Amino acid sequence: MAFGWANPNRTKELMSEADVTVASFTEEGRPFVDDFYITAYSECKLSSKDRTAIGVCPDVVYENSKNGMMVNNTRLVYGHRRDGVSLIMFRKPLNSTDKKYDLPVYPNEDMRVIWALGLMKPPNENRSHFLPQFHGGPEKVAYGHLVLNVSKKVDDCFGPLDADDNEDQELIIADTEVPLVVTTGEVLHYPNPPSPSKVLYINNKEAPVLRVERGVPVKFLVQAGHDVALYITSDSLGGNATSRNATETIYSGGPEAEGVVANPHELIWVPDRNTPDQVYYQSLYQEKMGWKVQVVDGALSDMYNNSVLLDDQQVTFFWTLSEDSITIAARGVKKSGYLAIGFGNGMVNSYAYVGWIGDTGKGHLNTYWIDGKRPLNIHPTNENLTHVRCKSEDGIITLEFTRPLKPSCNQNDKPECKNIVDPTTPLKVIWAMGSKWTDEHLSEKNMHTVTSQRPVQVLLIRGSSEAEQGLQPVLAVHGFMMFLSWGILIPGGILAARYLKHVEGDGWYQIHIYLQYSGLAIILLGVLFAVAELRGFYVSSLHVKLGIAAIVFASVQPMNAYLRPEKPANGEDASTKRLIWEYFHVIIGRGAVAIGIAALFTGMKHLGERYRVENVHDLSWVLIIWFLIAALTVIYLEYRERQQRDRLQGRSNWVLGNVAEEDSIDLLSPNDAFARKGSQSSGVIEVQLEPLNR
Repeated sequence: MAFGWANPNRTKELMSEADVTVASFTEEGRPFVDDFYITAYSECKLSSKDRTAIGVCPDVVYENSKNGMMVNNTRLVYGHRRDGVSLIMFRKPLNSTDKKYDLPVYPNEDMRVIWALGLMKPPNENRSHFLPQFHGGPEKVAYGHLVLNVSKKVDDCFGPLDADDNEDQELIIADTEVPLVVTTGEVLHYPNPPSPSKVLYINNKEAPVLRVERGVPVKFLVQAGHDVALYITSDSLGGNATSRNATETIYSGGPEAEGVVANPHELIWVPDRNTPDQVYYQSLYQEKMGWKVQVVDGALSDMYNNSVLLDDQQVTFFWTLSEDSITIAARGVKKSGYLAIGFGNGMVNSYAYVGWIGDTGKGHLNTYWIDGKRPLNIHPTNENLTHVRCKSEDGIITLEFTRPLKPSCNQNDKPECKNIVDPTTPLKVIWAMGSKWTDEHLSEKNMHTVTSQRPVQVLLIRGSSEAEQGLQPVLAVHGFMMFLSWGILIPGGILAARYLKHVEGDGWYQIHIYLQYSGLAIILLGVLFAVAELRGFYVSSLHVKLGIAAIVFASVQPMNAYLRPEKPANGEDASTKRLIWEYFHVIIGRGAVAIGIAALFTGMKHLGERYRVENVHDLSWVLIIWFLIAALTVIYLEYRERQQRDRLQGRSNWVLGNVAEEDSIDLLSPNDAFARKGSQSSGVIEVQLEPLNR
């Protein structure tokens, strides 16, 4: 390890003319430090001409080559190497007596320091010093520089420290069948010095690295005492970061996760796909008792609740639903340059998600709206995606992302604002793969080489899929049954009660009752068909809400009929209860029909938007024409009824007891009600007698 001060007069090639301290360990494990000066970007060597030292050399080598002066002004204070981590403390003067190879350190000024990591050459018969080899790259990993003021108190270390070649550090791989027993114990080899007074032990191992898989439950049995509460955190120190005015994300555990041997606390944590690759298990009440948790990807089937194979079984589609978002993953089964999935009947008019690996090996994922079959028809969109990942394993691409079910758009004219995922309706998914993709200018070279032949309908709530079959037959039956009820039977029953009272006997009443009850029974059967097909009852769309309202109105009518007051005898006034009942019965019935017709039209619209039925426009026009014909028929019948009523009222001063006249009176017409009441209270009647046989 090398650390030191750059020459303040240099603005580039900062390591040249730098005063550095090189620290390492001998083969016996003893720490040492040496004072070095850099004259060239090369390993230390002697010039063939005058035998002077050139490169990265100890100060003593420069002086020994001339006059033998000893100028190593750096002194070792302490050093150790534990669990793959090297720690060396050294001391050097701010102003050295060696003005040639040591640079002065100004403690109250900002000065640029340099550092490097690399291998060391041990001494041999020709030289008595360890010499650093070329550190290589990349920058900020093998070497770097920064501005430092040694008088300022800073705490910018990213820590905790660890080493890739740490062979003696314990590693525990979590297993769902074996619980992790958490206790405390004395510090022996804590991997992140300085050590605390006591540390956490897991399965009798001191502060091990814990490796878990996303989607796989991890069970802890916490029996470390009531003063140690286990929690999983993003903070490397633990001990409740908020007490240090720092922020942290807690993934599991907390104050309740404490227990003793006699009564351990069971803590179950399920890392998900959004859990970072590295978190920490720590105590909530004391800092630095725990250590690292490595979070690795498990099988996608463990990380997601549902999965299906798309068309041709070349792409697997995974998803997990939450309250207002959906997490999606897709993985191909063969090598490709990019993988794309889309929502729609086909490539045209679809919303696409494309994942690929860039030239630098970094994964990318972009969203698009496609309205044609040429590269110019692929339009980038700005969807609100989170937790985006795209990776390639042996050339097989896997993409993952989370998106809201309903986009939050301020401008509804954007294509992505219409990309709504409704869990209650099938999601049509297509896929494509190709050799190369780019987020810049697309061309014919970026077109897919293989694609799905047809969409697959993914039933998000049910967790299954089915091949595209157009409109589902069961839903078609549901629609026909609702049209039969709200378009024919129930309106027919109302028309019978309105215009067939001139029929002798109670024929109009029987027709009215049979049609209404038949319509209501078919409605309930139609609802059961839809619920069975969708595997549930979801009140999310306007169609469902209107349908529920119409069913409630229709269901009230039988109960209303049961509570019907008695009809007044001939010549008697209708009671107030009877009048109120008649008004209520008529208004509820007509209101139910109006809402039911609205539900029919919203159902057609729902089919067009969510199921993309191609002939829904034509079906809507057929429905409109049908109800226009029905409306014209009602107008004609109403006209005939008015004419008949006028004729009857013209003879009402000399005819009484005409059943057709009494039953045809419109109870909702106040004029008729008052006329009837006035004629009955006048006290004058006329009787016409006719012989039975002529």
